[in-house]
Amino acid sequence: MWVLLLLWPLVRGLSPEDVTLTPAAYYEVESMGGGDGLSPPDGIIGPRPRSFPGQPSANDSNTLELLVSSRALLLGWVPTRLVPALYGLALAVGLPANGLALWVLATRVPRLPSTVLLMNLAAADLLLVLALPPRVAYHLRGQRWPFGEAACRLDTAMLYGHMYGSVLLLAAISLDRYLAVVHPLQARALRGQALAIGLCAAAWLVAATLALPLALQPQTFRLALSDHVLCHDALPVSAQTSYWRPAFICLAVLGCFLPLLAMLLSYGATLCTLAAGGRRYGHALKLTALVLASAVAFFVPSNVLLLLHYSNPGPDAWGNLYAAYVPSLALSTLNSCLDPFIYYYVSAEFRGKVQEGLLCRTPGNATASKDGGSPGMGTRSSSLV
Repeated sequence: MWVLLLLWPLVRGLSPEDVTLTPAAYYEVESMGGGDGLSPPDGIIGPRPRSFPGQPSANDSNTLELLVSSRALLLGWVPTRLVPALYGLALAVGLPANGLALWVLATRVPRLPSTVLLMNLAAADLLLVLALPPRVAYHLRGQRWPFGEAACRLDTAMLYGHMYGSVLLLAAISLDRYLAVVHPLQARALRGQALAIGLCAAAWLVAATLALPLALQPQTFRLALSDHVLCHDALPVSAQTSYWRPAFICLAVLGCFLPLLAMLLSYGATLCTLAAGGRRYGHALKLTALVLASAVAFFVPSNVLLLLHYSNPGPDAWGNLYAAYVPSLALSTLNSCLDPFIYYYVSAEFRGKVQEGLLCRTPGNATASKDGGSPGMGTRSSSLV
């Protein structure tokens, strides 16, 4: 929840009552055409829907008119500077880290059930970061989407689909490790290729089903009195309440909170079992706690903000909460950078496999034990998977 606490002043600092847009140093409001670009369009009087739901222009349904404070938040330094910096960091670290990990898992590690799960996690994180370059370009261009409607829909669906696919795969891995640690005897019969493939297939299917609605509705709209073409950042208020609200509530509940609950239960039981095993499992205990804490820290704040935002996007509800959600979503993508280091590279054996692959060495004589867990989840000398 620390991310939520850090982002909350962003919303409080520019509430709808503060239409004077102070403090000016916090948001750099971009000028528009012949005026300041922040005056409400003619005919818009009194309170209007907030949180970036737009009112279609009377003359053009593809043009949206926004509240003064919403417009300032949309064009401020947070979405145009901070957000692309976070996406750029996720791309710069996540692309090589996940790409290399996926290559090593696919070519130099025995194809055990846990290897299948980890390969799918690396693939989901890799596909997630590959969806970020258009977003970086969009935000750096000052919220001007240059790629067209179809690309906006596809990129939005890919961003959310692969992110929540990653969460679902994390839950599948937690179940696999729960079986291995808490029920080791039953795990010998249950932890086979069929279970691993079934869990991965279910995760991808659920993620694709949840992301599909994001590709079926128009999402590029021109901002009134400007040359800004927005991608998903402002949507007609009628569509928000009738279509996007149920879509995103299902996405947050089924794609985040239920998988995180499964992780809490699985890793909670795993932590209790490891703690009962004494000091020899101290390393595995710390890493398991880190895995659980990182998932909660990266995914809970953005999804709480998402549910609050869509619970009632009207003028008397949560204000411009979407302005805090945008950077929190960018922070969530950083989990794709952390996954490789707490699941793969933390293992000395995995790092050895990486060196063998990069230097074209013949693989060593180290063998992987089927019950040894995954990288970083056993003891310090544990096998890879």
